[in-house]
Amino acid sequence: MEKVKAYVQRILGNEDIPLPKYMTEQAAGMDIFAAVKADETILPGERRKIPTGIAIALPEGYEAQIRPRSGLAIHQGITLLNSPGTIDADYRGEIALIVINHGKEPFSVQRGMRLAQMVISKVCRAQWVDSPNLNETARGNGGFGHT
Repeated sequence: MEKVKAYVQRILGNEDIPLPKYMTEQAAGMDIFAAVKADETILPGERRKIPTGIAIALPEGYEAQIRPRSGLAIHQGITLLNSPGTIDADYRGEIALIVINHGKEPFSVQRGMRLAQMVISKVCRAQWVDSPNLNETARGNGGFGHT
């Protein structure tokens, strides 16, 4: 597994929040934690911006993808709206999570709670070539529900 050097900074006042952490030896994503000042309740159907208390610096050519945690999704209906969220290599602000409660019960976000996963990935940038025709494929223009 390739390793890349990335930097993380705790936002002032969040020294108690754990740094992003891989929970198993072969995990692709590392858990990131809620840095709410006090417990926040998210009602069913409600969304909330939740701080993580960290900022990161990635090398050029990499991104961080922010993804929901499957356990929260299946058990409480908690997920992230812009999933996966992208943290670009040149962004230096605090990472925040747009959390929504699709469950039937209020959900309490507590300080230090594992709330999302972060996956570091290489980025490939496309160079568009304007073309009057595209190559043919077996699928063609078959869209949603086609396969």
